[in-house]
Amino acid sequence: MIYVDADACPVKPEIEAVATRLGQHVVMVSNGGLRLSRNPLVDMVFVSHGPDEADKWIAERVGSGDVVITNDIPLAAKCVAAGARILRPNGEELTQANIGNVLATRDLMADLRAADPFRQGGGRPFSKADRSRFREALDRVLRNAARDA
Repeated sequence: MIYVDADACPVKPEIEAVATRLGQHVVMVSNGGLRLSRNPLVDMVFVSHGPDEADKWIAERVGSGDVVITNDIPLAAKCVAAGARILRPNGEELTQANIGNVLATRDLMADLRAADPFRQGGGRPFSKADRSRFREALDRVLRNAARDA
């Protein structure tokens, strides 16, 4: 099963395409505002509005062998602990080996932003290369999950 923290996910079409090719079931979890997919392999779950409701829904259901697509680091940590494979929209896989460092970096950056209210984000636009890197990573993660099952 693929769970997607879908509200701000920039790679929903790529997820659907790879999952369809590999015959994988996808659950897109959102607070709303997403267009329903006609794909029979894609389910849309709309949770109540509120902070982290989609994250809570996913964390309560995810288990070993599942794949979670999210940029939310605390959710990723919970899912790694539950035995799931985590993939960020940039194609980075989060595992037991690196989730601690990623959490620490997230917390450090939050502290730096809080200390300097004029600090601006330096993110770059999401590119075609990023989408391609994600597709390749998702394909690899799904094939590895199927092999290990």
